[in-house]
Parts: sequence; structure tokens; C-alpha cells
Amino acid sequence: CHPALVAGSMLQAKNYNACILGLHDYICKNNFQKVMIGMSGGIDSAMVAAMAVDALGAENVALYALPSRFNSQSSMDDALLCAKNLGVNLEVISIEKMFEAALETLPEISPLAKENLQSRIRGNILMAISNTSGALLLSTGNKSEMACGYATIYGDMCGAFNPIKDLYKTEIYQLAQLKSDVIPQNILTKAPSAELRENQKDSDSLPEYDILDKILFAL
Repeated sequence: CHPALVAGSMLQAKNYNACILGLHDYICKNNFQKVMIGMSGGIDSAMVAAMAVDALGAENVALYALPSRFNSQSSMDDALLCAKNLGVNLEVISIEKMFEAALETLPEISPLAKENLQSRIRGNILMAISNTSGALLLSTGNKSEMACGYATIYGDMCGAFNPIKDLYKTEIYQLAQLKSDVIPQNILTKAPSAELRENQKDSDSLPEYDILDKILFAL
């Protein structure tokens, strides 16, 4: 398989092509054929899905949405539209029953633990599918949230390779403009959210990303 490089000499195109070349070489040189991704309806998973399709072809990419009670219908619609634009089927697997069972088993856990529990349930399901199918699970965390600890170990950090791990959040938005033909406009413009509690936004815990990334660049 050969990666579908984005045309252009601008920095964004070079960075995007570097990401898909790295993904392509990691998969192919390690004798894997297929990858899988958990799709949230957010920009990070949409970007990783677009990179995977460009790197390996749509036929070698599997996409899964794993909603809980906190995932909005709008996010599911965005994930479905993005998958359709990429030419990949999106399988939806609700985690609500597993989440309810865990809360019954652990009724006194903290609000933060309840948030992370959802992410870890998703990680378990995705890893089980990966083990069964042989498709390599890709993770979708960006450099900004990783630098601040805004990621869940054994949760959304599950995965064998992350093609956007060296990209700050603001760079993700810049590169996403190159794929605006497949990434829905609502994904590009809505406020980032992990959707692990009602009305959650990333800015509840972090500075706005354009401010945060300036701090991280300086560091």
C-alpha cells in the first residue's frame, strides 16, 4: 500500500504528510494490515481517521463509536458523517450497560473516577476487538492534552500507535483545514469536549487551546 500524500509545499501539508508516512511505515513494516479507531465526533479522532485512510486505504480502516449517556446526538451525527465521507463504516457500540453495572459495583467512587471509568470501558472494548480482529488500535491524544495530563491512562491512551502525538491542538485545527472535504464543518467549529459529564468542555479544566499552546510553546 502507498500513502495518499496531500499536495502542497506549505508547512501544514508537510506535517500532515509526515504523520501519514510515519503511520504507513509503522503499520506496513511491522507486517500489520488493518487499523481501528474509536470515533468520538471530535476533531482528534476525525483527524486520525482521515490520516489512517490516506495512509492505508479505507478498506484497511475500521471505526467504532462507543457512546454513553453523556454523548450528544450531535457528536454521533458528526462521527457518522465523517465516517461516511471517508468511505468507512462506523459501528456503534453503547457502553451504557457496562457503565451502569460498574457504578452499581462501585457506588461510592468520585465524580472524576466516574468520568475516567467511561474512557477505560471504551479502552477495554476496543482492545478486545483489536485482539480478536488483529487490527491495530490507534490512539488519538494530541500533544497539548498529553502535556497537561488531560488524558486517561488505560482509557483513551490505549493503542499501539498515535499519528498525532507530536501535534499540539492548535496544529490539529490547522491541519484539519487540509481535510475539510471529509471532516464535517461542525467538528471544526464546535467547542472541544470529552463528553464524560453533562455539558463538559475542555476549557472547564484547561485554558483555551490557543492560550495553552502559547504557554506550551514557550516551555
